[in-house]
Amino acid sequence: MIKTILTGTAIAASLTASIAVASPGHGDGIGEPGDAAQVDRTITVELDEMKYSPETIDVEPGETIRFEVVNVGRAVHEFNIGTSETWDGHRDEMRTMMREGMMTVRSINHDRMMEAGMMHDDANSALLAPGDTGEVIWTFPEGGEIGFACNVPGHREAGMVGDFRMGHGS
Repeated sequence: MIKTILTGTAIAASLTASIAVASPGHGDGIGEPGDAAQVDRTITVELDEMKYSPETIDVEPGETIRFEVVNVGRAVHEFNIGTSETWDGHRDEMRTMMREGMMTVRSINHDRMMEAGMMHDDANSALLAPGDTGEVIWTFPEGGEIGFACNVPGHREAGMVGDFRMGHGS
């Protein structure tokens, strides 16, 4: 039997490759990181056990929104702007983070993330321990089917997903 042992460097390289594939960009139709000086409005989003409040957010094409993201739950949760395709691409990264001890159900080990060279600092996402607050500033595209979800293993599958409604007024 041949065993494969991944070193910290190999794990970091693997994670970097998966992050590069899953990271948002201008070509995937989900929008782009916003400029804090150009924010049109601020919306507070609470993350609780397998749900968001609000679950649906009306946005306008080209609008830049500052999301103040607050984890009011008892578990680690994520606010990640994207599509089913981008979330599926992010799934393996999140599973690796759990498996490698970078996060647990209730905590995030930032030192371990740094050691692995993976800080989960994508502009479209906030990964928060219970009681933590984060921020995402995002400029919305001209159209498209995008939403927000928690990619902590099992959470999206349990229904922790929200929707953006484009062009329906604020």
